[in-house]
Amino acid sequence: MPIEIDPTMHPDCAPLAWMLGSWAGAGVVGYPSIESRNFGQEIDVTHDGRPFFMWTSRAWILDAQGNKERPAAVETGFWRPQPDGEVELLLTHPTGIVEMYYGRTSPAKVEVATDGVIRSPHAKEYNAASRLYGYVNGNMMWVMDMAATGHAMQSHLSAELRRV
Repeated sequence: MPIEIDPTMHPDCAPLAWMLGSWAGAGVVGYPSIESRNFGQEIDVTHDGRPFFMWTSRAWILDAQGNKERPAAVETGFWRPQPDGEVELLLTHPTGIVEMYYGRTSPAKVEVATDGVIRSPHAKEYNAASRLYGYVNGNMMWVMDMAATGHAMQSHLSAELRRV
């Protein structure tokens, strides 16, 4: 699907233009320390004309019928495109974790890995992560690998979201 460029968007954000808007869908969460479950997710990506995008994500665990069972992850942050296809993603979580990701953009794809993780004294052990986002057939598809709670980097989340 072609992407329409918002004329009020900062030109540095063009490689991420496909992300703008509101997204909703579902995915799978799993890790050795938690039971695999389906989750629902809503993401809002906005801008105010400066050279970054604002990011808000809300997720909830789904029951066997696909209904919201309980709240799950919440994150908020900023995508900061850099010259030559580089990108930074800054995220904060109410669980006491702040992440700084660094990576690259290519047409309809963003791949980032943590460059830094800060945890409050009361946050769970969390060491590193990588994320891949792609624009596939008009949908946002993404995956996340994580190293936490004594486990090596491995698959943690994946989802497919549609524009709403």
